[in-house]
Amino acid sequence: MTEGERLNGVLLEALLDRAHELPPHLIGPLVAEELGRIGGREVSLLLQDYGQVLLVPLPGGGLTAGPPQRIDGSDAGRAFLGATRVEVPLADGVRLYLPLLDGGDHVGVLALTLDRVDDAVRRLLRRVAGIVADLLVTKQGYTDLFFRARRREPMSVAAEIQWSLLPPLVMSMPHVAVAGILEPAYDVAGDSFDYALNDDILHAAMIDAMGHGLDAATMATVAIGAYRHARRISIGLSEIYAFMDRAIAEQFGPDHFVTAQMMRLNTTTGHLQWVNAGHPAPLLIRDHEVVQELHSPTTLPVGFGGQEPQISEQTLRRGDRVLCFTDGLIEEHDTGGEQFGEEQLISWINHNERSEAGVRAVVRSLSHTLKRQRGGSTTDDATLFLIEWRGTTNEGRHPTGGGLHRYV
Repeated sequence: MTEGERLNGVLLEALLDRAHELPPHLIGPLVAEELGRIGGREVSLLLQDYGQVLLVPLPGGGLTAGPPQRIDGSDAGRAFLGATRVEVPLADGVRLYLPLLDGGDHVGVLALTLDRVDDAVRRLLRRVAGIVADLLVTKQGYTDLFFRARRREPMSVAAEIQWSLLPPLVMSMPHVAVAGILEPAYDVAGDSFDYALNDDILHAAMIDAMGHGLDAATMATVAIGAYRHARRISIGLSEIYAFMDRAIAEQFGPDHFVTAQMMRLNTTTGHLQWVNAGHPAPLLIRDHEVVQELHSPTTLPVGFGGQEPQISEQTLRRGDRVLCFTDGLIEEHDTGGEQFGEEQLISWINHNERSEAGVRAVVRSLSHTLKRQRGGSTTDDATLFLIEWRGTTNEGRHPTGGGLHRYV
């Protein structure tokens, strides 16, 4: 073992050992201190804000603060959206930006400056970034520090509830990737989504509770809780619908409802199943273009006591994406005063699909584009959730399923 390898091992060991019992506000200073051992300076931990516009420096002794950096057009933003290391030559060294990845989720960016960089240092920093991402995710469970840093506007109580319900906004695995976004980020109420990867099955749901404010957030909380409970006792999609339906009806009475879409994707075969409870039909994206609307028989929204829903099926091809969205995206009015509509949505999906690569970048870019088209604001929640099936050697070659509308 070389002296450099020994020092690298000491640094990683120190991070793991010392961080174990440190309070959350000392994690940043610890990272800055340990990176200082290899000559790292101007260390920053940048976290994405809730609106997915800025990367915000985490405060802490030894960390470089500075103003937030815009995700679009910045070196830090390139590292964040591309999930890749970015190196910028300087007169006195190299500025490095490393994505903080935890299980495929993009937590933020680690930035530092070094006099010089070689492959051994790059490997070390990749491992350090992984440890830091894990620490931030673990420690945020019992601190408000990271949430406060990410919050750039006042947040409603309803939005606070909704954000606390969400799984990570991004998950990226060899066979499947997902990404979601909520708008308006600081005032969302009734929209939510959930997912879980259990063995080779991806479970996903998107919901839209009627109304606004705390009433909608409360209904969404019950709906997501019922969905998770039913999913975790391993019952079928039709039974999950019935379970959620009873939960909403018993808690809120006959005049309240939640539209919902529940899905299961076999990540080995690409076989997709879904149940639609009064929700807009998802869109199938192939080769960066919307090719089909995944129409299916719908049952009544959750809470209205609908009949047993019919399970719809579709076999995906490698690289196919399925986009779910709430009606706030198509029922909102654009700056010209007309309803935005599904045709405009599809047009912008095709445009953003061709200009972006990863699922996170596509969803974020699409949401921000649509918001600009609506004059920078929305009168209703507008949520997107994208699933990408990356395929295996055994995927099906041709889509199946009926009731499909094709766009050319």
